[in-house]
Amino acid sequence: MAAYKFEYLWLDGYKPISNLRAKTKVIEFDEYDGELDRLPDWNFDGSSTHQAEGSSSEVILKPVRVYNDPERENGYIVVAETYNPDGTPHETNTRATVKADHENMDFWFGFEQEYVLMEGSGRPIGFPDGGYPEPQGPYYCAVGYQHVAGRDIIEEHLDTCLAAGLGITGVNAEVMLGQWEFQCFGKGLKAADDLMVARYFLFRTSERYQVQLELHPKPIKGDWNGSGMHTNVSWTHLRDIGGEDYLKGVLADFEVKHKEHLSDYGAFNEERLTGKHETASMEKFSYGVADRGASIRIPIFTVQDDWKGYIEDRRPASNADPYKVVSRIVSTVAEAHNKLI
Repeated sequence: MAAYKFEYLWLDGYKPISNLRAKTKVIEFDEYDGELDRLPDWNFDGSSTHQAEGSSSEVILKPVRVYNDPERENGYIVVAETYNPDGTPHETNTRATVKADHENMDFWFGFEQEYVLMEGSGRPIGFPDGGYPEPQGPYYCAVGYQHVAGRDIIEEHLDTCLAAGLGITGVNAEVMLGQWEFQCFGKGLKAADDLMVARYFLFRTSERYQVQLELHPKPIKGDWNGSGMHTNVSWTHLRDIGGEDYLKGVLADFEVKHKEHLSDYGAFNEERLTGKHETASMEKFSYGVADRGASIRIPIFTVQDDWKGYIEDRRPASNADPYKVVSRIVSTVAEAHNKLI
């Protein structure tokens, strides 16, 4: 028998932004190779996470996906949903709100997770003491000591994610010094699960380097880019058939539900969605071909391929719950599709 370490991962009940929580369960097996159905339900003290009262404090954790943890011997990461003792999804279980349409219509998601690495002083790494670096311009996809800060952290995180089998498709330095992005692709809910585990690995890596991982969408005020979680999405009909009238019909429903989407696209997003710094104003929905100043960007390749492919929703904030984002997009697209087809 060998002792295996299973890190159960879930979202807490804090508002306006939930936090990742995790704890390790040690289980002995003769051998284990990532089988989900061999893992037990567990529980935690919900009174310590804003998810229960002390007089009835237990919240149930139900495993839904397992990943290898390359940084721990015999280690695995377990994405878990939260449930009430009576078997109903807990009110903070946003993963359970995603409708089956994500499978029926074969949704694919690609998240672009931006974030900033901060020093203990609350300033991005690379910023000079008591001042600011030269204005934005030379930092995006940059190389060189004068333009890049934190590459060792990013490389370590990338290697960990790839070794764990996450759908990470790339990384790059972003527009503000100390700001980075990784891209995460997957089909259906796996994309959101991969993103949550990638965030967890990034938090854990930042602990070792004693820097703070900041997901606030506007961590530095003034003439500096904020951080988003741009969400690229496609589904079977858009990939295989598409058409200008069809896509614009779907986007008409996105416009009708603009405020509903924003309500689930992260906190403090109004500080970022101002119409400046590569954003559209949150006050008005818009879309455009190759337009990074629009709410929805239609890639030029989609247009060139007879309006088949994918679209990019540029509204989600860097601190957005990916399950809420997926839920909103799936529901809106499915409703529009059923009216158009």
